[in-house]
Amino acid sequence: MNLGNLKHIAKAAKMPIVMTLTSKTQIDQLGDRLRKGNVSEGDLRLLEAYRLSFDEAYEEVEASIHNAIQLSPAGRRAKTTNSIIEKLRRETIRLSQIQDIAGCRLMVRDILEEDWVVDRLKATLVKAVVIDRRKNPSYGYRAVHVIATARNRPVEIQVRTELQHLWAQLSEKLSDAHGLAIKYGGGDTEDPELAFNAFAGSGGS
Repeated sequence: MNLGNLKHIAKAAKMPIVMTLTSKTQIDQLGDRLRKGNVSEGDLRLLEAYRLSFDEAYEEVEASIHNAIQLSPAGRRAKTTNSIIEKLRRETIRLSQIQDIAGCRLMVRDILEEDWVVDRLKATLVKAVVIDRRKNPSYGYRAVHVIATARNRPVEIQVRTELQHLWAQLSEKLSDAHGLAIKYGGGDTEDPELAFNAFAGSGGS
């Protein structure tokens, strides 16, 4: 199936979900089929069921965030079935290992506040894992990700300063103009950070 056929994916995802994944092995076997391109309507239903299984975990983590720091996430980033399939094909990762199927974002003023928020989240969320993209940027992207676990499901919390968020927004615009691959070191531009600088310098036109 052509991954670009979004209408087909959306139609299949809205069909009644009658199957569920009951083990990590089944989840990863589904991911292997999706990566190879053997995407059936049944597999899309399974993927949608798996995606929806993160809803309660997300709500639990969102409540913990509000109780810990009296902040509400700026917006929920619900990864679509199409985005999940693209990630499986772009990276060497198993479906059960994807940590951002459910996620949210917290906006802060500066790095000092960012550090404070991350410390509070670590103290509140049991077994939270911190990935500091400020120390190890991903193609120029900088932020702090806190991976919480609730109901056996990972939920990614992005903590960004205003400047980090601006960079991410402009990066998204650049990928819209030159293709998604440029965000991950691909595309026509060899250095995505240089491309970003040129894009920002032009006023984002």
